[in-house]
Amino acid sequence: MITGADVDYGSLTRQLIGYLQGLPGFATRYARRVTNIRREQGGRWRLDVEDTAGGGGGSATAKFVFLGAGGGALPLLQKSEIPEGKGYGGFPVSGIWLRCDDPEVNKRHHAKVYGMASVGSPPMSVPHLDTRVIGGKHSILFGPYAGFSTKFLKHGSLMDLFLSIKPNNIGPLLAVARDNFALTKYLIGQVLQSARHRFAALQEFFPGAKPQDWQLEVAGQRVQIIKPDARRTGILEFGTELVSAADGEAVVTMPTRAEMANRR
Repeated sequence: MITGADVDYGSLTRQLIGYLQGLPGFATRYARRVTNIRREQGGRWRLDVEDTAGGGGGSATAKFVFLGAGGGALPLLQKSEIPEGKGYGGFPVSGIWLRCDDPEVNKRHHAKVYGMASVGSPPMSVPHLDTRVIGGKHSILFGPYAGFSTKFLKHGSLMDLFLSIKPNNIGPLLAVARDNFALTKYLIGQVLQSARHRFAALQEFFPGAKPQDWQLEVAGQRVQIIKPDARRTGILEFGTELVSAADGEAVVTMPTRAEMANRR
């Protein structure tokens, strides 16, 4: 389209990091997970870091911390204990797609075609038939369909949702459940969908589709933001939320897409 194209964000990130690595004073550490964050008496932040490749752990300190951790942002925001993070919660939703890698089918479609979202369904659910080029390989995706898991990340823990529930966010969580019955009904309907129902939705876009050409792909997890609200106690937020400490020494991006890119 005239205004641009879809982006392979993995490739873009590697290029940006590759440039930064050539600058003085910049270093990257891979296969690390931040397990805790806390403020020390002098005002600096201390981060406890785990080596996910099995090399032990360690810690680091910093004057300024930016957390862009996708679905992993909420637990770290809660551990930071900044007042601005009180009351935030999250609800995880899986992203599921039908994917076709057949070259004969792919060469017939080079566009993104949108339909209309069902009544009561969230903006992220708008169905579309989508050409993707990942690593030079052409595929067609159709979806999204919603699934459910209590994990906040694709390879997270089933306890993630339960451990995120705190006394200060129970009110916002209950308020969102009260005010979003249509969304709850939509998600339940999506989880209970059969393979036949999913394929019928694809055939509305592509009547000639053959089941043997398409496979189900679980793309990842999305954590919908639940934030405190003075009028309604809590609201469901679609999009990216920046939560900043009052002194500007910590910024968290809440969440939005946690590993939502199509994975091979």
